[in-house]
Amino acid sequence: MFGPLGFQEVLFILVLALLIFGPKRLPELGRTIGKGMAQFRKASNDLKRSIETEIALEERQNPPHRPNAFI
Repeated sequence: MFGPLGFQEVLFILVLALLIFGPKRLPELGRTIGKGMAQFRKASNDLKRSIETEIALEERQNPPHRPNAFI
């Protein structure tokens, strides 16, 4: 459900966050964390796509050398 965290761990974290930040700030904190995670995921996907594009371009310009290709 939550990766390596079980239900009890998630519940403990939520109760701890509620005690630390209070019920008024918790929704705002959740939105902020969600937006941050979305931005990180987008940046990660953009970086991955950029690297894959560069590798594909490099392979088109310099195809791998296969010494036994004509035998």
